[in-house]
Amino acid sequence: MIEYDEYKVKILAQKSTLETLRAALKLSEAQAEIAKLEAESAKEGFWNDVANSQKVLQRTKQLKNKCAKFDKLYSTWEDLLTLCQMGQEEDDDSLLPELEEEYKEFEKELEETRLSTLLSGEYDGCNAIISFHAGAGGTEAQDWAQMLYRMYTRWAERHGFKYTLLDYLDGEEAGLKSAVLSIEGENAYGYLKSENGIHRLVRVSPFDASGRRHTSFAAVEVMPEIEDDTGVEIKPEDVEMQVYRASGAGGQHVNKTSSAVRLIHIPTGVVVSCQTERSQHQNREYAMRMLRSKLVEIKERQHLEKIEDIKGEHMKIEWGSQIRSYVFMPYTLAKDHRTGFENGNISAVMDGDIDGFINAYLTQNAGAEK
Repeated sequence: MIEYDEYKVKILAQKSTLETLRAALKLSEAQAEIAKLEAESAKEGFWNDVANSQKVLQRTKQLKNKCAKFDKLYSTWEDLLTLCQMGQEEDDDSLLPELEEEYKEFEKELEETRLSTLLSGEYDGCNAIISFHAGAGGTEAQDWAQMLYRMYTRWAERHGFKYTLLDYLDGEEAGLKSAVLSIEGENAYGYLKSENGIHRLVRVSPFDASGRRHTSFAAVEVMPEIEDDTGVEIKPEDVEMQVYRASGAGGQHVNKTSSAVRLIHIPTGVVVSCQTERSQHQNREYAMRMLRSKLVEIKERQHLEKIEDIKGEHMKIEWGSQIRSYVFMPYTLAKDHRTGFENGNISAVMDGDIDGFINAYLTQNAGAEK
């Protein structure tokens, strides 16, 4: 049957793509590193340094996952070829729907794996710290900030990433004024860095009795979660710590004690806070991690050699500076203004289906860097 002939040509053509991908993923180097890390973990006294042992195990897991993902992809390719040949030999068109569906899924997985090879930045493999800030407009903007917060937690769940709420300030009537999430997973920052910027919403406001259309803005800020050993020195005397009673989405315990921590980096004016852990010590530890990440991110973006050159900056959350628009009325469309990528299924987007936007951004940037 001609359909099987066409699919066989397409499937065979993907073998060279897989081999190119194998080289781009540096799987040979990954296997060598796995062997080295496993040998290290087998040494006597390995568990004496808990922090180092956790790093070794986490890195081993990441590398093994990368190898396993490619192996599964290659195995799927072999299964597709077998299925196609079986249909040809038996002249059985009942296998075509299965072949079509599985080939479509294979192409999708292949593209996702290919895009992961574009994450070659220094911090792309890091976890991400993502902050939300409502723009001007009171309740409407605060509700929009919470919708974005939900969108990114749904995205994290889709990818099997763990997310932890670090800070949360309730809106006056609904929504949130600000919030901070930590999203843990391989290449979390590499994927989410494309989301940094102003997000614009157009809809008929549920808070307007007249049913008028409103435009709202919220800022999303994404930083890599930086480990301690980055060479970024934060002098103790440069950090002012304030403690306060936590509020918002933290449960009853946090409201009874002054466990929330706010850190102010005096030379730059950068402020971070954490209130969701049960102890002041834990909140300070998270806040220091956030502060370090924020300073390194600004330093990298501004191409500064010294951390002392950093100046705190304020993002204008207003018209004209948005990276993406989400329109609910009079039509439904989410459009990225940098890449031109669009998705008309606004419900799916708000449920975390934002991979199309992320992939378009990565592909565009990869092309610009060549």
